[in-house]
Amino acid sequence: MTSRDDHLARLSDADVDVLIVGGGINGAVASAALAGHGVSVAMVERNDFASFTSQESSNLVWGGFKYLENYELPLVFKLCRSRNHLMRSYPTRMSELGFLATLDRTSPFPPWLAALGSVGYWMIGMFHTKRPSFFRPSAIEKAEPVVNTETARGGIEYMDAYLKDNDARFVFEFIRTAGDLGAITANYCELTASRRDGDRWIATVTDTETGTEHTVRAKAIVNAAGPFVDGLSEAWGLTTEHRIVYSKGIHLVVPRINDSERVLAFFDDTERLFYVIPMAHRSVIGTTDTRTDDPYSEVTDADIEFVLGQINARLDLEQPLTADDIIGTRSGVRPLVVENDGDDRSDIDWTSLSRKHAMETDRAKGIVTIFGGKLTDCLNVGEEVVEAVRSLGIATTGEQRWFGEPDEHARKRFEKRAFAVGLDRAPRHERADTAAEVLWRQHGLKAFDVVGAIERDASQGEFAFETGDTLRAELPVFAEREFIVHLDDFLRRRTKLRLIERDEVLASDPGLKEAARILFGDRADDELATLTP
Repeated sequence: MTSRDDHLARLSDADVDVLIVGGGINGAVASAALAGHGVSVAMVERNDFASFTSQESSNLVWGGFKYLENYELPLVFKLCRSRNHLMRSYPTRMSELGFLATLDRTSPFPPWLAALGSVGYWMIGMFHTKRPSFFRPSAIEKAEPVVNTETARGGIEYMDAYLKDNDARFVFEFIRTAGDLGAITANYCELTASRRDGDRWIATVTDTETGTEHTVRAKAIVNAAGPFVDGLSEAWGLTTEHRIVYSKGIHLVVPRINDSERVLAFFDDTERLFYVIPMAHRSVIGTTDTRTDDPYSEVTDADIEFVLGQINARLDLEQPLTADDIIGTRSGVRPLVVENDGDDRSDIDWTSLSRKHAMETDRAKGIVTIFGGKLTDCLNVGEEVVEAVRSLGIATTGEQRWFGEPDEHARKRFEKRAFAVGLDRAPRHERADTAAEVLWRQHGLKAFDVVGAIERDASQGEFAFETGDTLRAELPVFAEREFIVHLDDFLRRRTKLRLIERDEVLASDPGLKEAARILFGDRADDELATLTP
């Protein structure tokens, strides 16, 4: 994968099989899957990759235990298979972890029924994870002393998985793979005009940074615009069987609440599950499920008051959490799929809407539309897009590997070299892994280049910042091949620095100035000015 400038140069007067609009998880896997099947691809995203819904998830890779409540057994089975597939394909990026659910007076189910459900969930997941366990209140208190068990009736622990880094970083892995397989991928490039001309789409793509217009010709378009798919469908005059409605979810990032690598699960006063999720040396509390008509969302004072009230009532803390404890917030909308029948769903339980995705193909216009989607189900989305594009008469070739980590042999060779230069030490904020393991998760085979830089200059093995786990030797890799245009691309999406530290801490870090110089050159001061504590 080369630089953003190289991809922009290829975008000019490009003639491809498929133009993909949207650079979230759906657009990323569609790009990688199609390129892996020999289809020529251009993918454009009007902001940064994964900068909308795909950067606001819970970082969980799960089969959807809570969907059993609505008897969505086929969906749970499919998601569990997808979870298992991802865990096998990304053994270092993802980690199995327990979800300890405390059941008290607000829980809609008695402990025995939840325990039975956890066994069923384990079976539906084909026994891929460790078996579930039942906890009496005394056992909960012993395992997690921070949990308030005064009103607990019992608890269960079932197993799922989570991303050890952040969701946006995982999305970028597919972008990187797509580029390595020959796809054109361009962030900060907006589709500003498009028309069908015979058997081709003629699209105008505008670089939002410079105003430069690029013309792209494509046999077909994949609409992977997430919450904005309906707007594009309307612009193209499509009549679709499905449409999107929005559910807003928020998370609060606070100092670490529990010492274990375990998710704490509770039912809130509305009988909806919410979680305390580990992220480095922080905890992430959420999520909410609020109906909204606006795809643009933010965390409100009411959201904060609700989440803090719910969690404080269920924890036994020396001091209750307050707004002053909040290090960062996350807010996004889930694009939920419903039938396009004119019903606004105002008279149904909003949380009962299915989290499944749907895909439609308009053969006359050469458009594939992806509705909804979850990170857990991303590999299925990629394969379904390939099949949809085939149905449009676009030829595919033998499949190249378009997902998954490099093999274990390559990782062992990397670790040997990395340990030799001192990367067997534990990074500041990783609770079990070594610096080498974190580096491998971040960069894959490109991590060899980072180690090579440290072998030539030992000072490159130092941490770049007083906080976080980024090495100085990583900064040129970020600058050269990760399409970083603005500071937030680096702090929020290529790394998780802005998720786990306050802006004032980052702004005062002396390493940030050096990093900005490497990443942005003459624009360094302008980018640093955007980080306003």
